[in-house]
Amino acid sequence: MLLCGVCGQALSPEEVAAGYRRHHLRPTNPDLPPCCPLYGATGCPPRCVECRRHTDTAELGPPAARRPPSPEGLPECPFCGEAAGPELEAHLWARHGHVLGDLGPGNGEQLYECPMCSLTCTNIQILEEHVDLHLAENSFLEGENMRDLELAQQLQTEEDKQQKSEEEKQEREEFKKLQRQYGLDNSGGYKQQFLKNMEREVDRGRMQPFDYHKRKADMMESLAFGIDDGKTKTSGIIEALCKYYQNENKDVRRVWLSAGVDHFHTSLGDRGWGCGYRNFQMLLSSLLQNSLYKDCLRDTTAIPSIPKIQSMIEDAWREGFDPHGASHFNNRLHGSKAWIGACEIYSLLTSIRIKCQIIDFHKPTGPTGTHPRLFEWVLHYYSADNGSGAKVACTSKPPIYLQHEGCPSQEMQKLLEQNSDGTSLKLLRKYLGSLKEKQYQIVAVDGVLALEEKAARCHASQVLTSEKIP
Repeated sequence: MLLCGVCGQALSPEEVAAGYRRHHLRPTNPDLPPCCPLYGATGCPPRCVECRRHTDTAELGPPAARRPPSPEGLPECPFCGEAAGPELEAHLWARHGHVLGDLGPGNGEQLYECPMCSLTCTNIQILEEHVDLHLAENSFLEGENMRDLELAQQLQTEEDKQQKSEEEKQEREEFKKLQRQYGLDNSGGYKQQFLKNMEREVDRGRMQPFDYHKRKADMMESLAFGIDDGKTKTSGIIEALCKYYQNENKDVRRVWLSAGVDHFHTSLGDRGWGCGYRNFQMLLSSLLQNSLYKDCLRDTTAIPSIPKIQSMIEDAWREGFDPHGASHFNNRLHGSKAWIGACEIYSLLTSIRIKCQIIDFHKPTGPTGTHPRLFEWVLHYYSADNGSGAKVACTSKPPIYLQHEGCPSQEMQKLLEQNSDGTSLKLLRKYLGSLKEKQYQIVAVDGVLALEEKAARCHASQVLTSEKIP
């Protein structure tokens, strides 16, 4: 803040510059000494109007705001307070020329201050050149910054592109892995796997070339007629279980058995993925023994081969059953090793007018991931229509379709032996703690559908295909 040397009032730089020019650069009387209060003088000649104004109003300003004279009595700079004495004019122009404006120190030379660094120039051309240097330097720095920014953006873009490429590659590998796992990798189906596995058996010395060619011929004939070769079939399972529980077992109070059924196990052609098809063969073997389903199965006189079952499911899809599920397999099963489940079996059975339903146990209902509700449902399903108090009840209901780890044909053959001690039942019987997958689905058969009911179920399967058990 700038103060008047006489009254102590605050003065703006414009007032100071104007007063200085008016009283010291252009005095009305050249003979008069400088007397502007900016010099810190205590008195003034009567001709100095500005000094008289400050002198007359000196008492109005606060004493503390008044500027005391310099110790030596020399005039002080109104801007920085430095004692300059007779050289005040030169000091003002040298230090504060940008405030004084349009006049130079004593010779009327105009000064020009740089708007970017406050450097004072005496020539407009010099100032322009000086400012151009500033602009060029700024432009260079901005260019450097821009190039650095572009480089950083380019590096980031390349890094993002590489990361995205790696993620896409990983996704493709995971997708191919899943395709291989579920038989959707176009690596061939039952026939190709059967031949490949037999060749491997020959290479390892486990099969003679003669047996290879004989089994290959049998397999080709089976596929040509669409009938399972029966080499993994075990009949008489229900009868054997009924006899065992009636005569041998002591730790079981009640037993409910399904209608007669043949057991089918996987072979060289479907090992690792054929359980869903084998379960359907078992269910179908029971339905073929029941006269109630004779009309529905008039075109199925024998157990179909796995490739034939694949074609039957595709036929159901073409009728309009479960379009969402069909799209999962690209509407194609034949010639693949694709896994199937309850929805595909439901579509197949409904398409041939066999009444069935899917019961979905979509989450565990007991401790440690168990499914007691599943066991309760199965018990009620088989025991509801049987009121007899016999220990072993052979019901007329077909077996249910429930996928879980099964047992090989060799164990089933042991169960048929008269001197069986029941050890094979360890693989056949399932306890509460042995079914601990996150979810299970059951397909249960219960009668025959009319044509109208089939059409209605076809439409409904396009929206909802299962009843969930809470």
